[in-house]
Amino acid sequence: MRGSFEHRLAEKYDALSARLREAGDYVARNPVDTATRSLRSVAEDSGLSPATFSRLARTLEYEGYEELREGMRETIGRRVHSFADRADRLQGDARAGGAGFFDAHRTACLANLQALSDSVDRDQLSAAVERLDQARRVVLVGALGSTGVTEYMSYMASFLTDNWQMAGRMGASMGSALAGLDDRDALVIVTKPPFARKALSAAEAAREQGAYVVVITDSYACPALRQAHAGFLVPSDSPHFFSSYVATLFLVETIIGMLAHRAGPEATERIAQVEYRNRRLEEVGDG
Repeated sequence: MRGSFEHRLAEKYDALSARLREAGDYVARNPVDTATRSLRSVAEDSGLSPATFSRLARTLEYEGYEELREGMRETIGRRVHSFADRADRLQGDARAGGAGFFDAHRTACLANLQALSDSVDRDQLSAAVERLDQARRVVLVGALGSTGVTEYMSYMASFLTDNWQMAGRMGASMGSALAGLDDRDALVIVTKPPFARKALSAAEAAREQGAYVVVITDSYACPALRQAHAGFLVPSDSPHFFSSYVATLFLVETIIGMLAHRAGPEATERIAQVEYRNRRLEEVGDG
């Protein structure tokens, strides 16, 4: 098994025992402590036995706990020593209120972008983009707060190709969008807690039909990840009253940009045609 700790945990999470889930949750919530403190200290702080963390490491296909720790160190990298400073600044700005929230929110968004950059599996991302590029049809699913992100992704893709479809749009049924999907097709889901039931059901149905499933979420506990061929965990921390979508938008725009690069001159020609038709239909103006 390859990939970051979060991706390994997401793939195995449903099959873990209650104790191993507790250990996985602890490591995910405390990456700095896991990377820098001894196994004995981590065990004492978590209330779990050292053997539980060792079993977790082997279950996630590390050679042992030390390899898991090394993986966490690599993921954290230069961010290890800045977490405390960022947390202190965020708390200070949040307490200031008013204009201070601007700085607090900006700091959180920048931290999310850096965390995504440090953790995303580039090989997995490239492989996912390749599959999306080769797909006969690509269906996008988003609900609740994720609706706008998937609408935006669909809009950008429409400049490149005509085989991307937003599911459940303008009263259309989810079933009609999923009908006929098979191993030539792909489904892209964006979902964050609280997870929309229709997004989870769509992932399960598409996987059963043989479609390639991409899930973008911010929690390794997202049920849709067990159906995913490619799962991307996007940080969404924010002092706001809802999760931030800044890093999610960055990933979505990156995927479309990589698709445009793969498309080559054909994409340029289509974009030109779309722009021309938009002007002829007076959907846009030059003013």
